[in-house]
Amino acid sequence: MSARSAALAHLACHASTDVLPGHLRICQCRERGCSWHPRHRGCGGPVLLALTRDHGGRTWRLADACAACAAATSHTAIVPDTVLGPRRSRRSSCAVAPAPLKKPSASDERLRVREMLAYLAAALPRFTSPGARLLALQCALRADAHGRLRVPHGLLRSVRLCGRTELWQELAQAHWLHLPDLKSAPVAVQLRDATLLDYAVGRRTRRRAAHWALHPDPLAAHAAATPAEHLTALALAAHTTAAGPAPDLATIARLCGHSPQQTAELLDRLVATRTLSWWRHHRDTDEVHWQPAAPSRGAAAITPSSTG
Repeated sequence: MSARSAALAHLACHASTDVLPGHLRICQCRERGCSWHPRHRGCGGPVLLALTRDHGGRTWRLADACAACAAATSHTAIVPDTVLGPRRSRRSSCAVAPAPLKKPSASDERLRVREMLAYLAAALPRFTSPGARLLALQCALRADAHGRLRVPHGLLRSVRLCGRTELWQELAQAHWLHLPDLKSAPVAVQLRDATLLDYAVGRRTRRRAAHWALHPDPLAAHAAATPAEHLTALALAAHTTAAGPAPDLATIARLCGHSPQQTAELLDRLVATRTLSWWRHHRDTDEVHWQPAAPSRGAAAITPSSTG
């Protein structure tokens, strides 16, 4: 287990045992005069649980912060709801029938992918390749409560990762999973991440999110796109919503494991391949606005750019 995963698992454990009701949660950054980030554009968006690495990893801070403050704070990842549920109790002899679940909406799937990308940004080393991040995302969203899953070769072919043994080796070297037997069909995978093992809840919703991530409407990259382009388009699609502030360029870069300069170049490539109609970087706020290319007839695109 990596130090990042261990830290997140430990802090999430504290958070899950001392959860405040939603109406009592406030932005702790604002309470401290927004001293955790350099910009002062005001609070906005829902209150989230943010994990921040300070002093080169020597200290970690877990605190409630609004979406705007969390996005503006360096070295910060959002702890997803999937790791904040109560620990699963041992199976009882008197099983209780589960309550019927409502069908998740596209916004639920988008939120789940956005949370998992933020989690992986904290759990995986910064130099993890885009292909390995896409593979880790699918594994994390599809795993059961014991961190196990079977990955069919058809799924790997659909994301153009079939035969990429080096991606599995990357994740194994990061102590995020055990290196599987890649000759088996399907590939049996065992995750090592303590946070996902202890708090893997809502599997049905996560599996729907994993399927949405394969074709993230309205920003699915073309089939021949590189993993870096696919990951960048997915990060934008996960933020394509009219609610909340637009993401920062630094936030998109962190989710994808790129530098801001690399992210800007990838956004230009998405425009060149007609995945995006255009994108803009507002340097005074660092916000990114964009427009998907060629929306389907009769469907209005909903993006942060509609507010800018």
